[in-house]
Amino acid sequence: MGRRRKSRGRAVDGVFLLNKPPGISSNSALQRVRRTYGAAKGGHTGALDPLATGMLPICLGEATKFSQHLLDSDKRYITTAKLGIRTDSSDADGKIIEEKPVPIDLTPEQIEIFLLEHFSGEIEQVPSMFSALKHQGQPLYKLARQGIKVEVKSRQVTIHEIKMTAFRGDEIDLEVFCSKGTYIRSIVEDLGLMIGCGAHVKMLHRLDVGAFTADQMMTLDELCQGLPENPDEEQQKSIHIELDKLLLPAWAAVDDMPAVQLDPQQTDLMLHGQNVDQCGHEIGTLVRLFAQATESQAERFLGVGEVSDELKLKPKRLICTEDDQ
Repeated sequence: MGRRRKSRGRAVDGVFLLNKPPGISSNSALQRVRRTYGAAKGGHTGALDPLATGMLPICLGEATKFSQHLLDSDKRYITTAKLGIRTDSSDADGKIIEEKPVPIDLTPEQIEIFLLEHFSGEIEQVPSMFSALKHQGQPLYKLARQGIKVEVKSRQVTIHEIKMTAFRGDEIDLEVFCSKGTYIRSIVEDLGLMIGCGAHVKMLHRLDVGAFTADQMMTLDELCQGLPENPDEEQQKSIHIELDKLLLPAWAAVDDMPAVQLDPQQTDLMLHGQNVDQCGHEIGTLVRLFAQATESQAERFLGVGEVSDELKLKPKRLICTEDDQ
C-alpha cells in the first residue's frame, strides 16, 4: 500500500450528507464542506444543478475511493413541474423558448395514465444538453451555454416508482425513485410535451441516495453553526473533534456489501496484495474487509475485496491505513 501524500489540510476520512442549498454548484458546496473540515481531499457523488437542493454525499479522505458505489446507486427525488412553459434547459434557470396554455380539461387521471404508460420501468431517455455528461471531454452544459449543439444519444434508465403527489392546474408535484443516470428534467420535459403544453422543472430536491435517507442530511448552516470565525490552534482541534462526530465512517458508501473479518495473518496478506481463503460468497461478490480486533488494536476497515474465480478473496480497493504511513 502507498503512503498518504502530503498535502494541505488534514487526513480526515468519512462521509458527510449535505442538504445542498439552491443557487450554488455542487462543487462550490463540496469546497465549503471540505474547508470547514480542513480536509486535504474530498469529492461529491452525483452533481446537483444549482437550482436543485437535497442530498449531496460528500466523501472526505479515503472515503473518496468508494464514491463510485454511490454514483451507481438508486436515487429518490421530489420535483415540481411547471406546465405551459418550456425553457432551453428544461428548468427554471433557463430561457423561455415556448409558451402554450395548459389544457383546461386536463385531469389528474390523465396525468396518472401518462406516468404509468410512459415513465414506469425501463425507459429510453435523451439527456438534456444542459446535463453534466461530457462530449469529447467537455460537459454538455458548457457547450450548450456557448450555443454549440451536439448529438446526445438516448440511454436506458429504470424508473422504479413514479407518483403524482399534487396537481394544481398548472403545476404537478412528482416523487420519483429511479436508477442512476436518470434526468428528472427530461421526464418533466417529455411529460409536458405529452400533455401538449410543455413544462419545465420549477423545483427539484433529492431525498435519498442508495441507503442514505433524507433524515440523515444536514445543511451548511447547521454544519457551521456556532463555529468561531478565526479559531486559534487549540480551538481548531476541538472544532475538528466535534465536526468529525458528524461524519459517517469511510465504509458507509459500501454499507450494503457483506462484511468479512480477517485475522492478523489474512490482514497482512491482503495489505500486501495477496489473496486469502474465504467461504460463503459467490464469485464476483464484493465485500467490506475488516481487520479483527486484537489486544493492541481495535477493529479497523481495510477496504473492499472481491471473490475471485478461484473462490479466493482478493483486494479490490484498499484504503491507506496507519501501518502504511
